[in-house]
Amino acid sequence: MHTTLPRRFYADPEFYRAELERFYFNRWICAGRADHIPASGDYFTRSLGDESVIVARDASGAIHAVFNVCRHRGTRLCDQAEGHFVERIQCPYHNWTYDLEGRLLAAPHMPPGFNKDDYPLHRAGCEVWDGHIFLYLGQVGQVGQVGQVGKDATKERGGREQIVTLREQLADLPERFSAWRMADLRLGRRIVYDVKANWKLIVLNYNECLHCPNLHPALNKLHHYLGADNVPPTACYCGGAMGFRDGVETMSMDGKRRREYLPGLSEAQRRQVTYFAIYPNLLLSLHPDYVMTHTLWPRANDRTEIVCEWHVHPAELARPDFQLDDAVEFWDLTNREDWWISEQSQAGINSRVYQPGPYSEREELLWSFDDIVRRSAETSLSRSG
Repeated sequence: MHTTLPRRFYADPEFYRAELERFYFNRWICAGRADHIPASGDYFTRSLGDESVIVARDASGAIHAVFNVCRHRGTRLCDQAEGHFVERIQCPYHNWTYDLEGRLLAAPHMPPGFNKDDYPLHRAGCEVWDGHIFLYLGQVGQVGQVGQVGKDATKERGGREQIVTLREQLADLPERFSAWRMADLRLGRRIVYDVKANWKLIVLNYNECLHCPNLHPALNKLHHYLGADNVPPTACYCGGAMGFRDGVETMSMDGKRRREYLPGLSEAQRRQVTYFAIYPNLLLSLHPDYVMTHTLWPRANDRTEIVCEWHVHPAELARPDFQLDDAVEFWDLTNREDWWISEQSQAGINSRVYQPGPYSEREELLWSFDDIVRRSAETSLSRSG
């Protein structure tokens, strides 16, 4: 019988730090959406552990990610969550100045013979899939090494980690989700939550609906909690689709659809919601009339920042009678119910009397995720030993 994970996987700060290295710094992570930075010079920052990364769009339209660390004396270059650079990034300490790709343009007071080409910003891997920006932070590279870092991630083959591309990490997801044309969508709303629970508890809660009759009365009116049609889980993702109850058109407060169907969807896709957890930090919910994303940002072993966004077709945004409050209100209510129970789970697991408990046969996606987490920890332990 499969059981839940031991207490240290959720309650031990040292285990958390090691797991962050294994799961977040050795995989591609979703940083947000390309439409967040539509113009040249637009940027946002993302932080994970002790690292901070600047994601910016340059004059050619390309998106780059550089570590937020000046090459002079290590000063953090930018302390804002988002904003706009006027063609360059300048350190506030001694005015070392870089272009948006990270090349050093100016270094005041340096001696003769100093070569600016030797001191570009360290570059993070940065790729875009269907409008989603992914970062790889596991190796530090420089601007002159384009392609060395930007296409790296790790996976296990025969007990050894090997470099894989973002495309390989995503497996069949680009083809599976192509009908939603996510690159065409634009941000409708964003809510950021601070949840006092381990990031894995958020993933586990997302991947089952056995709790829906107890905790989600509004959601349970729209989906049957046993109605999930899941695909076989993989090392990169798990998920499936849930159909609507009779008379329901979308996930909203009353189940009514106030937006046009997303173009390209089949009749079957118009009658269901597809829910996928893409490891480690993207929860993707594909609706007939909008797409919702959650990105998970661990802050401690018992704390996770969650960025929830609703993405809609630009033709809908342009309508004078455009509405999204029905979907936002519904999911904000559901989210808060999920965050509360995740916090309750964390509080219980923190107890010294907690012991792993048995999973039911309907919790296959959960124990498949746990198995990935457990094997990752065991592999790491065997290497260190």
